[in-house]
This record gives sequence, structure tokens and C-alpha cells, in this order.
Amino acid sequence: MIFLKLFRESFLFAYDALRQNKLRTFLSLVGVTIGIFLIIFVFSAVDTLKNNLQKSVNKLGSNSIYIQKWPWVNNEDSPWWKYLQRPTPKLREFDELQKRSQTALAVSYEISIDNRIVKYQSHTVEGAQIDATSHDHDKTWNFDFEDGRYFTEMESRSGSPVTVIGHDIAADLFPDGGAVGKALKIMGRNVTVIGVFKKEGSDILGISDDKEILLSLNFAKNVIDVQNASYNPQIVVRGKNGLSDLEVESEVRGLMRSIRRLGPNNEDNFALNKTTILSNQLDIVFNVLTKVGGFIGLFSILVGGFGIANIMFVSVKERTNIIGIQKSLGSKNYFILLQFLIESIVLCVMGGLFGLGMVLAVAALVKAGTDVQIVLDIKNIIRGISYSIIIGMLSGIIPAYFAAKLDPVEAIRSN
Repeated sequence: MIFLKLFRESFLFAYDALRQNKLRTFLSLVGVTIGIFLIIFVFSAVDTLKNNLQKSVNKLGSNSIYIQKWPWVNNEDSPWWKYLQRPTPKLREFDELQKRSQTALAVSYEISIDNRIVKYQSHTVEGAQIDATSHDHDKTWNFDFEDGRYFTEMESRSGSPVTVIGHDIAADLFPDGGAVGKALKIMGRNVTVIGVFKKEGSDILGISDDKEILLSLNFAKNVIDVQNASYNPQIVVRGKNGLSDLEVESEVRGLMRSIRRLGPNNEDNFALNKTTILSNQLDIVFNVLTKVGGFIGLFSILVGGFGIANIMFVSVKERTNIIGIQKSLGSKNYFILLQFLIESIVLCVMGGLFGLGMVLAVAALVKAGTDVQIVLDIKNIIRGISYSIIIGMLSGIIPAYFAAKLDPVEAIRSN
């Protein structure tokens, strides 16, 4: 009860300091508010980016290996001239991997055809991305359907003129709905829609099925050369459940070297890309953002802390006479010390709450403007408020100590 009474009194003193010296207190709280805002917002932004990255990884497959001509990550020392001379993955290699792989759950051959025009009656979509894949694409890639279905094995084998389209494509071509069963004009051929992908939205890697038009590889063979390098052909190997990406990668590397008849002294003339390559690179960026944001936030809090300490020294000076009276009536030193220490903490926590309010406001604006959900984890909120309490203790301990050590007679005479 004594502590609660002391806390209430200290809170009232803090409120009184805020009310009587609005500008001075406001300027001092700005540093704490901005600091807490930066700390919580930076950690929340990093969590949001990691969450979106994980969604991308889930689409690509955590143990999927992408056999391509170019690596996903390059640096200044990368021998790009060697990469340029590499052959693109071929259908023969795809067939051999299907036959010989022991670690693969599924293997698919995929190409991308960009900037195509798609028509349905008077509606036209320009710049559409058309992907043609072998039948096991649904096992190497994760997606959901809003309507319809995926290709049957017979449709894939026979190259039937059917397609699965993204949500945005369906919305543009069929504003009234009912895309399934309608015939589109794609690359000069009539193709029937059998499915519509569920809306995904864009993610950190720019991966989305919303603007995709998916065809079977055997249908595309009748229209274009699917092994043309301009279509960026790739082979995707999805490892069996329970196997690590390293086990799958090791087998795929050995098989590709064997299929391409590379000698022991020959370098790989293919790239084995996987999601961990991207996630590791992005983790480096996330760590830098966290450190920079944390440093700026802590610096702002420290500046605010000095402002709070200044308020507390002024508060001690203004209430010296009251302190003398309290001590002459029997108040202990710890009572005086806690009184000013709690006041300092209350002021810093107020700044922390203002900072948290700013984070919530920014998160709401971001969601309203971009449809991106900011991940506001409770641990980041606790971390920010904890920093406020720590800075409040550090800012108030010295003024509180001086207040507790005042001589009661001298303190009363100070008035």
C-alpha cells in the first residue's frame, strides 16, 4: 500500500511537471518518443520482411533445387563471362533426372514467356507472363485455387489446350466472374480456362501467381521452341520429405555432372539455386537494418534521457523546500529517492507509449495504403517499453540521489 501510494504521488508529480512545463517536458519527451518509435518500428519492419520472405520460401519450397544457367547471387568477382557460355537446361537432362534421382519427390521443367497479349472477346491483357511447365509443377510449387483445378496427367501428356490463370488476369478478362470454361486467345491459339489461382498479392521476392497464365509444356511445344534460352528454361527438383536441401543438392550436382559428362577437373557449367541462398543474403540486410535502426533509436533515447534528467534536476530544485518538510516529518531517504526515480520512469514510459502509438498509426497507414500487414510482435512492444523504464531509471537516479541526500534544515531554508 505504501508503494502504491508512493507511485500515485510520483505519477501526480510527473503529471504536474508535464502540465506546468508543457514545452520543456514535450521537448524532453520527443527524444524518448522517437527513440522508442524507431526501435519498435525497425524490429517490427524486420519481422514483417522475414515473414514475407518465409511466405516466398514456402512457395518455392524449402528443399527445392533450381537448376539454372545463372546463379541467384552475384558479386564483383563473379565470372559472368563463364556463366554466359553455360548451356541452358535441356529436356533430355530433365528426363534423365526424373529416371535417376533417388532423393527427388518431383522434378519439373519450366519456362517463362514474358510480355504476351491475352484476349477474351473485347477484353485484353498486355504484358502477361505465360509459364509452361511439365505435369509435376504442382508438386514443386505451392499454390491454391480460387476456382477450378490443375491439369490432369492426360491433359499434360497430350498437350491439351487448357490453362490455369492468376486472379488478376481473371479479374481483367472476366470482370463479371465465371472464368472457368471460357476460351482465351493465347499465342494465336484458343485455350480453355480450367482453373483460377487464389489471390496472393506481391511479396518480398516479387513472386506471385496473380498475373500468371499457366500452360502445359507439351501444349507449348506445339507453338514455340521450349528449349530456347530466351525463355529462361529451368529444372526444379523437390526433395522428398525428411531430406535436407544439402542432401538433395549433393545428389543433383552429381547427376548433372554425370549427365553433362563433366570430368573431375571441370567446373560446374550450371547453377544450383535454392531458397537458403536468398534468405542468407536477406538475413545480412536484416541484421544491418536492425543494428542501424537500434543504434539510431538508442541514441535518440539517450538524448531524451538527458532531457528527462534535466527535468528531474529542475524538479528537485523547485521542490527542495517540500523535500525539507517531508524529511523533517520523518520521511526516509529511500522514500525521497523512489519518489523522484518513479517520476522519471513515469515520464519515460509516457514517451514510450507515445512512440508505441506512433508505430500503431504508421502500421495502420501502411496497411491502408499498401495492403501490407506490419507484424507488431508483443516482444517488440515489451522491448521498447523496457528500454523506456531503463532510460527512466538511468535518467532519474542521480537527481533522485541528490534529492535524498539533502539536509532537511538547509532544504527548508532554500525557499
